[in-house]
Amino acid sequence: MRLHRLIAILLLLESRGKVKAKELANALETSVRSIYRDLDLLAEAGIPIMTATGPAGGIRLMEGYTVNLKQLNSDDVIHLYLTGMGIYAGGQSESGLKLTNALLKLEKTLPVAYQADIRKARARFYFDDTPWWTERVTIPCLEALRIAVWRSQKLRIEYRKVDGVCSTRKISPYGLVVKQADWYLVAFCEDVGAIRTFKCERIVKAERTDEEFEVPDSFVLEDHWNRLESDFKRSCRETEHFPVILKVDRANQALLKRLDVIESAEQGDHLCVTVNLFSYEAACRAMLEMIAQVEVVEPDMLRQFVRTKVMELLAIYS
Repeated sequence: MRLHRLIAILLLLESRGKVKAKELANALETSVRSIYRDLDLLAEAGIPIMTATGPAGGIRLMEGYTVNLKQLNSDDVIHLYLTGMGIYAGGQSESGLKLTNALLKLEKTLPVAYQADIRKARARFYFDDTPWWTERVTIPCLEALRIAVWRSQKLRIEYRKVDGVCSTRKISPYGLVVKQADWYLVAFCEDVGAIRTFKCERIVKAERTDEEFEVPDSFVLEDHWNRLESDFKRSCRETEHFPVILKVDRANQALLKRLDVIESAEQGDHLCVTVNLFSYEAACRAMLEMIAQVEVVEPDMLRQFVRTKVMELLAIYS
């Protein structure tokens, strides 16, 4: 992320001419001290940065000097920003190729020291977000969705539901959300007259229209998503309640982060934890994954299930 911040500083200095350290810190959500450390790094790399104190002072590039970052167009900057957040379409997709092109432009224009860093990072680190045994889910219309969100253009989409039934919708795409590698489009659906959330992999066709829209001032994407997530969890707790008491060794307590913990109490070297596993069937599936890490205390029917599975395993391996 520091490389992205250095790039952002250069972009701001070249586009604005003169900027105060406090303004850079606010824009990049970091401290003034970090900004000055970044400026020292840029100066050591040969970037002629000038500073002046006082009310009219600020930080600027030396007169007549350019780092040629203006060759990066707005789409390049967007893709760099997205990958800095960890949002990367990857592979040979349209978005992935655009990101690669942006990085190639950037690599040619940065100081030599940073070019070497980029080449070294590419050789030493590799991020593979595909699951074992299966391929990454393809999102056929991702680039069209991204462009429509950015340009505030209405879309006509064909959406496939879980049961396979397809429907056509006209929407105003308010924003894209990535949740653990799953992409979601939050949009106002004209057909139902309300905001809806669409799983991007189920959008099989997306056509941009000439119509533009404005996102309401009252709408904040992050706030909307957090409310949606909270409502979903609350609904699950209210409609699907299956409390299970587990005895968990402290060495295994990290696995509790994946569970809906209702109550927890210390018992010597162990934790006695009550969790909601939503249904008996879901609880059985969860226990098969944690069979060697927890002990089921209650309910007895789940404890008996685990005991039966353990006996079956012993019969196989005896």
